[in-house]
Amino acid sequence: MKKNNSCDLKTCFMCQLTLKEWHPAIEGHKRNFIAKKGEVIIKEGDPVSGVYFVTSGNVKVHKQWGDKELILRFANDGAIIGHRGISSNTSTYPISATALETTKLCFVDIEFFKTTIKVNQEFAYGLLIFYADELHASEKKMRNLALMSVKGRLAVAILGLRDQFGLDEEGFLNLALSRQDLAAFTGATYETVFRTMNELLAEKLVVVNGKQIGILNEGGLMDLSSK
Repeated sequence: MKKNNSCDLKTCFMCQLTLKEWHPAIEGHKRNFIAKKGEVIIKEGDPVSGVYFVTSGNVKVHKQWGDKELILRFANDGAIIGHRGISSNTSTYPISATALETTKLCFVDIEFFKTTIKVNQEFAYGLLIFYADELHASEKKMRNLALMSVKGRLAVAILGLRDQFGLDEEGFLNLALSRQDLAAFTGATYETVFRTMNELLAEKLVVVNGKQIGILNEGGLMDLSSK
């Protein structure tokens, strides 16, 4: 990753919730980087060194599930990645993180991050809620993998990405996503996702332009996501 000095101490999750008096300490400990599209930021199994905050850009957080990749979530502006490495019984990252586009990141080492939690009550509380929300989302995703059809999981994924990334002026998701990544995010094979997306297209629920997905019938997708 290429070093980068741009950081306004306002964008990321940590800076938003820490005391202003703590910002000089963050300024002294942070390191800023730029990751190119496709560059691995964190590799599953590597020793935990610290956590990253996405200043701008998009990152997929993923892990190996047997011989397949499973995308757990996507992280964009202000989001934290690498926090799963904080544990009482492991010292390695349980996930990988890869840039989906040119992405600006802020890194702080693990000891300073832990000190920041201890010193800043609002940040500690915000991190607790974040962990709780992430656990809830993970449990819901596991339920969907076990009980929901691929078409339903695709509908959930498209609506969720719409809520997270929004739509551009032409009504497409503000996230260019390959079919392979969409398959990894929904826990299905590439072939199944390709076939199911064609069904959604035929039913005029979505429209596709290359790697961009647009929503034509939100109600229809919501019906599928509730089955």
